[in-house]
Amino acid sequence: MESNENNYLVERIVKLLNTAFHGGAWHGPSALEVIKPIKPKQAAYKLENVHTIAELMYHMTSWRIFAIQKINGNEKYEIIGDKDFGKFGKIDEFELETLLMEMSLSHDELLSVLKDKTDDFLMENVPGTEYDYYTLLHGIIHHDLYHTGQIAVFKKMIDRKLEKLDEVNTSSRFFDEGYGDTF
Repeated sequence: MESNENNYLVERIVKLLNTAFHGGAWHGPSALEVIKPIKPKQAAYKLENVHTIAELMYHMTSWRIFAIQKINGNEKYEIIGDKDFGKFGKIDEFELETLLMEMSLSHDELLSVLKDKTDDFLMENVPGTEYDYYTLLHGIIHHDLYHTGQIAVFKKMIDRKLEKLDEVNTSSRFFDEGYGDTF
C-alpha cells in the first residue's frame, strides 16, 4: 500500500488487522499464534453451552467475508443461520486445515479490497447498515481479538478436561500399583 495523506487511516487499520491476525501486537498472541497449534480433538471439543473452537474459527471468517461483501457493495449480504458459526460433524486434520486456510484467505482478501481505498471511504456508510466502514473494520479487529482470547481460554480448559479423561481411561490399580502386570 503506497503511503500518502489520503490513506493514513486505512494504512493504520491494515496494520492493526495484520498484527491482530498474524502477530506482533502489543497485547499478546495473535489469532494465528493461538489457532495454529490447535489439534482436531481440541477444535471439536464441545464445552457446555459454548461454541467449539472450530465454530469460532468459522465465525471469525464469516464476519471477515461479511466485511468483504459490504466493501464490494453487496447491500443484501447477511450472515444468517449456518453462515454464522457453521455446522460441523467430525473435525479431522483436513477440516481443521481447511478452516485455517479459509480464515487466512479471508484475511488476505480483506486486505486486498482495502489496498486502493482512501480515508474518505472509511466515513461512508456500510450498505444496508447504519454504521460506517471505519466502525466495521475496527469491529473486525475487536471481534478477532475477542474470539482469539476465548479460544486461548477454551484451549486451556479443554486440555485440562482431556488430560483428566486420559487419566481416567488409562489408570488402573493393576497398572499403577506395581503389580507387575505387563499387558
